[in-house]
Amino acid sequence: MTATTRQASAAVRATGELAALRGLFDLTGRQALVVGGAQGIGEAACRGLAAFGASVVCADVNEDAAERTAARIAAEGGIATSVHIDIRDQASIDAVIARSGVPDILVSTPSINVRKRLLEMSEAEFERVVDLNLKGTFRLVRAVAPGMAERGSGSIIAFSSIRAHVVEPGQGVYAATKAGTLQMLRALAAELGPRNVRVNVIAPGVVETPLTEPIKANEAWYRAYADKSILRRWAMPDEMIGAVLLLASDAGSYITGSYLLVDGGWTAADGRFDPPL
Repeated sequence: MTATTRQASAAVRATGELAALRGLFDLTGRQALVVGGAQGIGEAACRGLAAFGASVVCADVNEDAAERTAARIAAEGGIATSVHIDIRDQASIDAVIARSGVPDILVSTPSINVRKRLLEMSEAEFERVVDLNLKGTFRLVRAVAPGMAERGSGSIIAFSSIRAHVVEPGQGVYAATKAGTLQMLRALAAELGPRNVRVNVIAPGVVETPLTEPIKANEAWYRAYADKSILRRWAMPDEMIGAVLLLASDAGSYITGSYLLVDGGWTAADGRFDPPL
């Protein structure tokens, strides 16, 4: 074999290897169930997964808005359907799985918050936040994970928050649900690892979504949150897509039990004051 032939052969191998590497994010032939797909981070996740070839089921308690997400994906050349789901109701979740089948990818985004100091929180408010944020996630994975385990493959992605790690006044119950989600899914990752099912948690910082509208409406509060991150700004929902794609695809094949921070550096730096240096 001449030097020229060896170089040509190496180039062919390299081209094939590069193509294989590019394919790590390819989700063609896989089905993704995105719960909370009507707006915000859930809508962004639906669009991102569809852009990389997944057939996406946009599920939300607001079915009309979920249908708009699916229609937008279809108009952009992707594959998507919509369905009503209420993760406060196990029967509603089970009906979606019976209709759509066990997905290859589950993404769970819904959350609510009651911003009150802990000693001012009523028991009803406590139960409302816990029922959706923590028990809702439990109900979802209980419905989906057994089928993934039986099949021997799957990726479960739930959205937690930096509040699983750092807190502030008025965030006690919300933070507890986010920390609970993290630890619950880490345990699930350990339980399902032998069945080749990966389970991960994404922890955003502050993101411009309907949940954070009350903060955005207060200029001082909005600016303080922006200044807390290293990037000095809030995130947009589309900036969560990269993390979802990584954990959903073969690019994340060795990632499980993780707590993936997408927080603009919020938890990396101290305080909101730059010392004079």
